[in-house]
Amino acid sequence: MPWSNQNGDGGDKQGPWGQGPRGPRRPGGGGTPPDLEEIIRRGQDQLRNALPGGGGGSPIFIGLIAVGLIALWLFQAVYTVQPDERGVVMLFGKPKTEVSQSGLHFLWWPVEKVEKVSIVERQINIGGNSRSGATQGLMLSGDQNIVDVQFSVLYSITNPQDYLFNLELPQDTLRQVAESAMREVVGRRPAQDIFRDNRQVIAEDVKTTIQSTMDSYGSGMAINTVSIEDAAPPREVADAFDEVQRAEQDEDRFVEEANQYSNQKLGQARGEAAQIREEASAYKDRVVNEAEGEAQRFTSIYDEYAKAPEVTRKRLFLETMEEVFKSSNKFIMEQGQGQGVVPYLPLNELNKNNTQGGTK
Repeated sequence: MPWSNQNGDGGDKQGPWGQGPRGPRRPGGGGTPPDLEEIIRRGQDQLRNALPGGGGGSPIFIGLIAVGLIALWLFQAVYTVQPDERGVVMLFGKPKTEVSQSGLHFLWWPVEKVEKVSIVERQINIGGNSRSGATQGLMLSGDQNIVDVQFSVLYSITNPQDYLFNLELPQDTLRQVAESAMREVVGRRPAQDIFRDNRQVIAEDVKTTIQSTMDSYGSGMAINTVSIEDAAPPREVADAFDEVQRAEQDEDRFVEEANQYSNQKLGQARGEAAQIREEASAYKDRVVNEAEGEAQRFTSIYDEYAKAPEVTRKRLFLETMEEVFKSSNKFIMEQGQGQGVVPYLPLNELNKNNTQGGTK
């Protein structure tokens, strides 16, 4: 139904709101907005004037477009893999089995794309922030002590496909697995082991646990080293723990001093015992040898006595008397000398003269 004049005036065509259609806005005219088709037409004219040959179907224009498309395709199809990287080519989003080594490579873009992975050794640090309010490194040991463990994990990428496509956030997963493994190993041991005694053993156990867990996930990672950098009690109990440590050190020192004293005395006693045993053995050997010699001497004398008893008896008497008189003072008195029953002998004077004569 055509619009009609609501005021009864059929001479002037107007719209339903009492106004007629408006034409394009002319310069210097009223406030009429410009026509959209006119704006598009003017833009096309300006584009044709800017292009060589007036645009349209010009061979130069078509060649430039083709060259630009080829350059864009080559830019996307040719890629470079650095020496510390590996490339994984994906066909329609599915990774291929081969891995691109370092160098210049080609792919069929856009159906193929490449993802590059750095294979250099990486490190993540865990724990050690309890003094700033975090509880990441706080763990419960096997003897019900709380320890703050700070450690680092060094790892590298061995399978880029698994690293890229098996885990959504591989580094976050590794961090969680490492923290869980450390809590498990520390929870089976006393706090003294993690503080100073068996850190290396604990680090090896944690490394083995992390590697087995990440392998079960198909992460494509190799855990190279787990290093326990620091282990300390929480800040709230640090003073009490230090006091306990000092007491344990004093205990160890006292025990060591007691062991040294014990070893010293025991060594002396063993030396004296060995000396006594040696002296007793030497005395035994000497007495036995003397007894055996005397027995052999008596046997030899008896054999000679059996051959000539009178001669042997007289010889024994003479030898015995010789031994007796050899070291004693002797006074020889001839028969018939002196007067009276008991002649007087100045024995003291004789002994005195003998002593002086011996001195001279």
